[in-house]
Amino acid sequence: MVEAVLIDLFSLPAKLQNNIQGLLHSTLETVEKCSSIHAPCVYVMCCQRQGSEKIDEQEFLFPALRGFQSLNRRVEVICAHTTAAALYTIKQRLDEKDLSIIKVILPTIRKDLMKVYIDHLFTAVYQFEFEDLQVVSDCESLQISETQHEGQTLPLQDVAHIQSEIQMYLESLPSLKGELTILRSSLIPDDIFLHGFTTRTGGISYIPTLSSCNLFSSSKRRDPQVVVKENLRRLANAAGFNPEAFHRVKIDHANAVCIMGKTEPDNYDGIVTNQKGVTLAAPGADCIPVLFADPVRKACGAAHSGWKGTLLGVSMATVNAMVSEYGCNMKDILVVLGPSVGPCCYKLPHESAKEFHRIDPKCVRLFDSASPYIDIRRATRILLERGGILPENIQDDSITDQNQNITFCTACHPDKFYSHFRDGTNFGTQIGFISIKD
Repeated sequence: MVEAVLIDLFSLPAKLQNNIQGLLHSTLETVEKCSSIHAPCVYVMCCQRQGSEKIDEQEFLFPALRGFQSLNRRVEVICAHTTAAALYTIKQRLDEKDLSIIKVILPTIRKDLMKVYIDHLFTAVYQFEFEDLQVVSDCESLQISETQHEGQTLPLQDVAHIQSEIQMYLESLPSLKGELTILRSSLIPDDIFLHGFTTRTGGISYIPTLSSCNLFSSSKRRDPQVVVKENLRRLANAAGFNPEAFHRVKIDHANAVCIMGKTEPDNYDGIVTNQKGVTLAAPGADCIPVLFADPVRKACGAAHSGWKGTLLGVSMATVNAMVSEYGCNMKDILVVLGPSVGPCCYKLPHESAKEFHRIDPKCVRLFDSASPYIDIRRATRILLERGGILPENIQDDSITDQNQNITFCTACHPDKFYSHFRDGTNFGTQIGFISIKD
């Protein structure tokens, strides 16, 4: 069942401008007729002409909006200077109401254009169907079409123009939830390496569990790639790295490692380089973003270590890659564990907990319970030390000086960090990043 209807009046042909009120009235009449039981939210998207006020545009449409009782208080006019701005505002309204199934009623000449905007501003969470803007006489048009929108067919220059318009609009948006904050380790020398761990503030993501500096997009979440890219651009500006030379691990919750400059695996949770100016990153939203630095051989790495990756030894696999590829000495490698879920909050089923108990009984609390508490950080440290990393070269939550602590529990600090464990499936993601300075 359609949850929302978007009527696109943004750029009608000149011959229809004089009949816009009648066109809107007829369209709303059909929506109301076909939605007597379930009244969808209706958003009317129109262009705010340069030099005009939004209220003027809305007042022009008010006569056509009156009299629709079942749609009362469900019709909203969205005026903006660009399609990107109008559609992004409508996306915010949809997300506020958790709506995902949308019918778009628009002029035929706008259809291919609109599909490109939607492909960039929305994710697979949403379902769209399209209908020509015209007077319709039956209810068939409000049934969900079996054919979802297909890929764009516009010329490449038109697609590039849309991408530029979206980017310019997103860059104009204010940062949310405070300033962008980066946590840095005192263990990694800042004259050789640029590094840090992000927090959740200072980006433009607005959905509560994703706000505001979310740095990961997926088909299961409502934050599109273009928003994540803008958050990354702001982070890069603040931190001082090039976002075009940015490489994030491809999460597989395993122990494969990518060597920059060699054939890239399909999936990997560790990545290493000795190239200057290349920024490596590992995401985390309870899983540990782990950073590695060798100031002697000038090499670095990043790893994503969840409970599966921890048991599979992804951190030592990353260390071993630095040793074998760049001739690093184990005693020179520095390792920093970033914000991640702590033993205070994290539980696993008893069968999984057994594996951590084998590493060290102190990695498990309430071992005899059905879901014991697990310390993946302690397990990571133990495996690193067994592999040859010096204890003093590992920074985690065991350090005594709390002013130097950057391994906070993500689940315990909702104001600072994202947490899958705490927030559910539509969660945001922070990252740890590192590069060798030029």
